[in-house]
Amino acid sequence: MSNDDTPTPQAARRRRSLIWLATAAGLGAVAYGAWYWVYARHFEDTDNAYVQAHVVQITPQMAGTVQAIEAEDTDHVRAGQALVRLDAADAQVALDQAEAQLGQTAREVRTLYANNAGYQAQVAAREADLSRVEADLRKAQDDVDRRAPLVATGAVGREEFQHAQSQLAAARGAAAAARSAVAAAREQLASSQALTQGTTPEEHPNVKRAAARVREANLALQRVTLVAPVDGYVARRSVQLGQRVQAGTPLMAVVALDDVWVDANFKESQLQRLRIGQPAELHADVYGKQVTFHGKVAGLGAGTGAAFAVLPAQNATGNWIKIVQRVPVRIALDPAEVKAHPLRVGLSMQVEVDVAQQSGKMLADAPLPPVNPASAPAKAAVSIHARAGHEVAAQLGGTGAVAHGQR
Repeated sequence: MSNDDTPTPQAARRRRSLIWLATAAGLGAVAYGAWYWVYARHFEDTDNAYVQAHVVQITPQMAGTVQAIEAEDTDHVRAGQALVRLDAADAQVALDQAEAQLGQTAREVRTLYANNAGYQAQVAAREADLSRVEADLRKAQDDVDRRAPLVATGAVGREEFQHAQSQLAAARGAAAAARSAVAAAREQLASSQALTQGTTPEEHPNVKRAAARVREANLALQRVTLVAPVDGYVARRSVQLGQRVQAGTPLMAVVALDDVWVDANFKESQLQRLRIGQPAELHADVYGKQVTFHGKVAGLGAGTGAAFAVLPAQNATGNWIKIVQRVPVRIALDPAEVKAHPLRVGLSMQVEVDVAQQSGKMLADAPLPPVNPASAPAKAAVSIHARAGHEVAAQLGGTGAVAHGQR
């Protein structure tokens, strides 16, 4: 062997280095493959995720002038707590007028029922008159029938017979008049009963209509005070004292931070194994890796963000570039963890979903639970109905709940 075939020490070292490098690369690839097969392939992650919450707009249902503002930005409010008060003078006047009209209507209806008894008495009196007149008619007819055969024999004078006939004609006229009076009295009674038949004074349509106007006016008076429909924090307050606002004008918002979730926007290529109910771990940039939130997949969006954009993409054009789309996936969080580490709307999150469990559904088949149903509006409605009922009861002399929709 020539000296030219003997590797130099430098070449030998280079060869050993390449072998070690190749071995390390191979071991790294094997380790990564094993890690991916055992662990990583069971997870899907994204950092395109943001905290969401119910942002409830506070808008007036009627026009008015702002007299008081009871809450400022960042304030915590409870459901039913007053936020803004409008001028109530016009609403109070309308309520007073409606209550006065209710009182007038109640008296008119009570008169209708009282008239029925009077009309019944008139019918009875007219029927008694008719009975008396018919008795006189029968007597006059009998007198004529007895005298008619005696006129020819001279036992009864013609003048006496003509007098009996005159009395019979008068009795017939009186009987006809009495029958007409009875018919008129009965028609008058039927007309009065038609206004009250099948109902009570409390349930009479006129009373119910007037009571509805009282409820409407009372509702308008209640609406001059804008209350928080849910527990939360005030944000985006734009209303000012003395401002004239119209119905539907946004005045402020209440954010329910005790009921937040995360919208994680996964790539369409990541959706294949995502299922409802899969567990997820989340980290908020505001807390870093020190705090881990736990949640579950609550639902997958019905479409991509581009499909629901104000200006959706026009892909049927000549200049087209494929863009990987993302679909929002709703992640429900643990309320206890959110309470311990509060989140804010719009905060960035990092989401990692364990997709090993494949028994869940890709589309929801049942609605989510209702969002913080507020009891304050319902209580206000009951109060309004009760007030109208008490007004009717007071005007009609009753004591129970009446004519206000309660059965």
